[in-house]
Amino acid sequence: MKKQIKIDKIRNIGIIAHIDAGKTTVTERVLFYTGRSHKIGEVHDGEAVMDWMPDEQERGITITSAVTTCEWQNSQIQLIDTPGHVDFTIEVERSLRVLDGAVGVFCAVGGVEPQTETVWRQADKYLVPKIAFVNKLDRIGADFFKTVKMMKERLAANPLIMQLPVGIEDQFKGVIDLITMQEISWEDDTLGTAFTTTEINGELLEQAKAWREKLIEILADADDEIMEAYLSEDPIDTKKLIAAIRRATIKMRLVPVFCGSALKNKGIQPLIDGIVNFLPSPKDIPPIKCINPLDNQPIQCKPEVNAPLAALIFKVSMIEGRKLCFVRIYSGKMSVGTEVFNPGRRKKEKIARILRMHANKKERIDLATAGSIVGVVGLKNSSTGDTLCSHQHQVLLEKMEFYEPVISVAIEPKTHVDQNKLEQVLAKFMAEDPTLTVHEDKDTGQTILSGMGELHLEIIISRMQREFKTSVNVGKPQVVYRETIENEAEASVIFDKEVAGHRHFGEVALRMSPIMRGAGNKFKVAIEDEIIPSDFIPAIEKGVFESLASGTLMGYPVVDVQVILIGGSFKESIGSDLAFTVSASMACKEAFAKGNPFLLDPIMKVEVIAPELFTGDVIGDLNSRGGKIEAINPQAGIQEIKATVPLARMFGYSTILRSATQGRGTFSMQFAKFDRK
Repeated sequence: MKKQIKIDKIRNIGIIAHIDAGKTTVTERVLFYTGRSHKIGEVHDGEAVMDWMPDEQERGITITSAVTTCEWQNSQIQLIDTPGHVDFTIEVERSLRVLDGAVGVFCAVGGVEPQTETVWRQADKYLVPKIAFVNKLDRIGADFFKTVKMMKERLAANPLIMQLPVGIEDQFKGVIDLITMQEISWEDDTLGTAFTTTEINGELLEQAKAWREKLIEILADADDEIMEAYLSEDPIDTKKLIAAIRRATIKMRLVPVFCGSALKNKGIQPLIDGIVNFLPSPKDIPPIKCINPLDNQPIQCKPEVNAPLAALIFKVSMIEGRKLCFVRIYSGKMSVGTEVFNPGRRKKEKIARILRMHANKKERIDLATAGSIVGVVGLKNSSTGDTLCSHQHQVLLEKMEFYEPVISVAIEPKTHVDQNKLEQVLAKFMAEDPTLTVHEDKDTGQTILSGMGELHLEIIISRMQREFKTSVNVGKPQVVYRETIENEAEASVIFDKEVAGHRHFGEVALRMSPIMRGAGNKFKVAIEDEIIPSDFIPAIEKGVFESLASGTLMGYPVVDVQVILIGGSFKESIGSDLAFTVSASMACKEAFAKGNPFLLDPIMKVEVIAPELFTGDVIGDLNSRGGKIEAINPQAGIQEIKATVPLARMFGYSTILRSATQGRGTFSMQFAKFDRK
């Protein structure tokens, strides 16, 4: 792997699927059969190469995207194993942003599962060509054809069956290759390294011929060359078929479907062949679009080694205290010791090291060229979503989009030592994960940690303890309300006291009235200078706004009121700023108390995406939470429901929604306004 691979021999692919469909198990077999690892690591034993974090090994799930490189048939496969849990959707999103192709793994028992729909839509958004692998055919209840049917119905995909299973459940032995029309079976005692290719068994031959005819019919609809041959009844050889399937896959007209059982080491080698034969190289996809940051003119970055540098940082990791940036190079090259430019931040950076990644293991290289996905050390000012280019040829790639957090918890350090470390630890986590946010609530003083779901936050808190030895107490955050009034009210207060040996006098009369929601607070003067000199107006305004900082009901800030100065008096020698500030504040409190005050809830904009089947349940649940449905937008097989709901009624909603929609519903939530329930 020391030699430079030609760009058309590179395959940048991701493994995507629902949690527990077998992504990591498939990846482990790919690494073993390509010679990248010399032992098969099992997820259930906590020994999977790609699940290297302690939390991943304990829980048996993938939490962070892991990058590795292997070789097959003189091609280089740069592979990213992505998480399947909805809480770690950002890991899939940013991986798909830089990949050229994807392998969707499906459980033959569960079929198209909820998170599969989410990641499939993400891949469609980034126009990523896909092939499919129907896994777990050895399990009780496995059904290959049902899974293919679900791909059509739920994903609006156009599956092209490449293989048929030989046997099913505990009788699963191998596959029939419909391209070569041969049967492939694996030896159980060789970890799947030995397999035999034979003529198709007599009773399966008719079925294979029928499915091959279907394959050619589907392919003819997607490819003109095959259509011509099909209509003229010309023979179509294997080479022509493979070339046509490749063209149709890259244009996203078809999804070739393979099958097997990764855990039983069956079906993986043909899948790797499919990756090389059907998924695109960086040269097969359109040049990446970007702009010149100096004049905002669009430019295309061609996947060529000798072109100017254009690269995207799609992920940042803090490993052993050092910042490691994962970079996809779209054009040009990058070498150790050279200077690059970050046009978004207008900063120069120096490449200290370039690393070829294998999960958490690293191999130093001196040069990385177009099409490569590498780790880079030394980028001090750059972060996720930033572009790297040369100063002479500046380009700016499209920024990455990140999801808004939907769930929060309050955290506090357990000890004084933890207090000192907490801020630094949280800064490192936020540098790694753009969907994680931290802020201090000014009203309650709590540190609020927000993320994509309960598991997401649970993992972060676990990592604080494991990796940084920082312990925190975790609790629910308090909902911060606002206060306002229903009716107009007036109040007048005289302040006449001796303070520090000096007499202070001021009289203020105010009228407070409610105004439109979201208008904020306003102060107006409706008196002449003779009543109260204009020199004292700023002091009165100060007293009013200090008073509005906390209401009389529960001490929350007062909003959406107008305060008008309607009267008062002053005495020449003893009138003072202090007296007018205090009297204005007291008059404000009194008028507020008379105006029939009430609480305003923080109201959230909520968008729920759920299959049509569950629309009624979702709407009923939102109504029970005091929500108002604002729009229902039908999409392909799903419904997008927009509503406004009080924040206080939304805690734990992610769990309720998944339960109500069999795990297939997702939602986003952001602040809309303060209003009455």
